[in-house]
Amino acid sequence: MNRILTVALFVLLSSKYTFSQCSPQGNQTSYGTNNVWRGYMYNNTNFGNYRGYTTEGTASSPNFDQDFGGDNVNFTTYNCFVNTETFSARYKLTKTFTNGTYEFTVGGDDGYRFSIDGGNTWVINQWNDQAYNTSTYTVLLNGTYNLVLEYYENTGGNRVSFSVATSCTGSENTNTYGATDTWRGYLYDGTNFNIYKGMVTEGTSGNPSFTQDFGGNNTNFNTSGCAVNTETFSVRYRLTKNFPHGNHTFIVGGDDGYRLSLDGGATWVINQWNDQSYQTSTYSAVFSGTRNLVLEFYENSGDNRISFTTQFNIPLPVKLLSFTGKENNKLAELGWDITQDSDPDYFEVQKSNDGNNFTSISTIPGSAGQQLAASVSYHYTDPVHMTGTSFYRLKMTDMSGTVAYSKIVVISTTTVARNEIKIFPTIVTDNKINLKTGSSLKQAFIEIFDFSGKIILSQALPPAAAGQTINMPVSKGNLAKGVFLVRIKEAGVPVCTQKIIMQ
Repeated sequence: MNRILTVALFVLLSSKYTFSQCSPQGNQTSYGTNNVWRGYMYNNTNFGNYRGYTTEGTASSPNFDQDFGGDNVNFTTYNCFVNTETFSARYKLTKTFTNGTYEFTVGGDDGYRFSIDGGNTWVINQWNDQAYNTSTYTVLLNGTYNLVLEYYENTGGNRVSFSVATSCTGSENTNTYGATDTWRGYLYDGTNFNIYKGMVTEGTSGNPSFTQDFGGNNTNFNTSGCAVNTETFSVRYRLTKNFPHGNHTFIVGGDDGYRLSLDGGATWVINQWNDQSYQTSTYSAVFSGTRNLVLEFYENSGDNRISFTTQFNIPLPVKLLSFTGKENNKLAELGWDITQDSDPDYFEVQKSNDGNNFTSISTIPGSAGQQLAASVSYHYTDPVHMTGTSFYRLKMTDMSGTVAYSKIVVISTTTVARNEIKIFPTIVTDNKINLKTGSSLKQAFIEIFDFSGKIILSQALPPAAAGQTINMPVSKGNLAKGVFLVRIKEAGVPVCTQKIIMQ
């Protein structure tokens, strides 16, 4: 028995002496080349007690999968060995990549992390105790890079793996716009248009509206090139569209971020670029001509959905809010307001000395095609000094050639024209509209109806003195989002009609 114990003790001491006395090879800084890694091994989990180096990969491929011979055994390095409990390894490789997209997959039990810039930053970082698992990083590379793969083993199983492959990407020109109301949608892996995967189309000829949910959460959505996973991805839709003159309304919705541009992405008329559950946003403007539409969307996690629709509101004839006049130093000063949805080509200021026979004295260009505020104002001063009483009216011509006339304003040194009723704002966001009267109201009534003629709301208004403003609540329970007409009656006679947009 004593002889056996003596031999065992000798073997143990001999192993310990050999472990402590061997001279590990390798300078711990040099990088491997030609797809062959240099792996520097350490006898603890934090790169202390250097024990020599090994190599991984072959001249044909840098990919490898290493389990170090099993749990709690001695793994041989150059000149020394390391026990496969509580050890660490740092692998280094300098590699040149031709221009392209590459997918790196790294796995480990326990911690692992991967860098493509010599260890300055970690594009994969799973530095914690864990059962074997893998992580993937996709990136566009072109040139020579210093790759670093670090690994540590605490207890139990041990394994580290590395692989790289060319990633699937799309080949289309992502700057090309769709046409004939059919969008071109360019899909990317990553929430910031990182890796282009391929193209899809949305909308149909004559109708650019669409809703897309990409097949559900955390699934693969096919494109013209490669499938994209529906978590952490992004899409850029492009469409060139020619719009007729009029008021155009855009409604965009998304979960998560979305934004819409009418000028190729230079500015965003709708911008909800943040994580959120599905919601919609609306933008309206009066314009015409060809526009380059860009609709961008990203999905972070959870549900995903993007929608787009547009409505064309046929422009109404010129709608006066007011036409007034006054005498100032023997000159007649005229002013008038029109609504945002009016479509004026030009105004002719007409004058009469008897109120029956009018002559045009000036032509004022309209503001058709411009994006206006709730109303726009015009002013004109008759340069001819007044002698007695003068009569004025407006001949209003819209873009379609339709002609309408204003009421007659009578101006002398002692009279001032009566104001009409003014309704504002025309775009309602707080459930309220305001009525400002130019004359007293005694038996006034308000009616709101849709464009089919159906009355949505009808009620009496309180009496009001000239110049008074009436605040009128409008319940969204009765009015959905859309376009409506407001009509004011006095003693049963219509005195004012105005279009409003409910948002």
